[in-house]
Amino acid sequence: MIRRSDGTGTVRPIRYMGDPVLRTECDPVRAFDDDLRRLIDDMFASMYANDGAGLAANQIGVSLRLFVYDCDDDAGRNHVGHVVNPVLISADGAAIEDEEGCLSLPGLRFPTPRHAHAVVEGVDMTGNPLRVEGTGYFARCLQHEMGHLGGRLYVDTLKGDARKAALRAVRSIDWS
Repeated sequence: MIRRSDGTGTVRPIRYMGDPVLRTECDPVRAFDDDLRRLIDDMFASMYANDGAGLAANQIGVSLRLFVYDCDDDAGRNHVGHVVNPVLISADGAAIEDEEGCLSLPGLRFPTPRHAHAVVEGVDMTGNPLRVEGTGYFARCLQHEMGHLGGRLYVDTLKGDARKAALRAVRSIDWS
């Protein structure tokens, strides 16, 4: 299993809010082959090149249910990996509001509520079952990436004044 980019991945352009691929539910991965391995390596390379903590395939224009991550949990343990065809099994615990950003909305950060604990199940690049459990920032990352695969952005979860501020900010930026 590729855990981090081995340096052979190609950095692909990040898709920004307004691109239809970000608003479409992603399709399941069906082929577990060299193309999938290259895609995962490209995703890691793209995430690292943009200083990200996670990246969903649709953020580089590939509408497949797949994400990569490299982030810490609330105990300071680093988690690096990928999940193919993930399903959010649970998001529970206290709702914690913290600043959140997204590579598809560069330069913007807003207080976003997320559950303190999350569990995702899926498979790795060879089809072997995976279960990923996270707390703190890692739980936030898992929930964020799962949102992408469903065609949602983190600003869609905002409410009240935070949502108004986010929508004003989005309208004032031209990412093209």
